[in-house]
Parts: sequence; structure tokens; C-alpha cells
Amino acid sequence: MSEIQALLDALSGLPRTRPAGPAETEALLARLRSAAARWADVLYEAHEGVRQELPPRAEAALTLAFRRAEESYVELEIALRDCAEHRDPAI
Repeated sequence: MSEIQALLDALSGLPRTRPAGPAETEALLARLRSAAARWADVLYEAHEGVRQELPPRAEAALTLAFRRAEESYVELEIALRDCAEHRDPAI
């Protein structure tokens, strides 16, 4: 459960205001990417811990939830890379 608490802390620490510019936007995306990675880890560990006890549809739903969380992480990684390339084309 410490991973869940760490995720909640990370989410509650996100700014409540719009980013003031590109640097703040990039920092927000980095924090969101980190939270997405943590959420994917939580779902993966939950799946591994309970999959033997789940009915087939519940197991499939948990697998799908993990995949979507993983996709969110990847999309945020792409967004961050795009920000970095836009900031400095030499990267």
C-alpha cells in the first residue's frame, strides 16, 4: 500500500493552476508521467497478486486497466519528448 500512498501524494501535489509557460508545462508532464508509471505498477502488482482468484472477465478487466495505464505512460513520454524537441531541435 505504500506505492498507492506515494501515488496519492504525487497526485495531490500537482499544481492546481495552469502552467505559466513551456518549462512549467514540461515539468507538469514529467510529474504526470511519473504518476502514470506508478499507477501502472500498482495495477500490475494487483493483477499478479489476485489473478488466480478472479473470474475470467474480472481478470481481463484488470489486465486491460493495466494496459491502458501503461499506454498513458507511453503517451506522456511521447509528449515530453516532443516538448524537449520543440524547446531545442538539437536534442
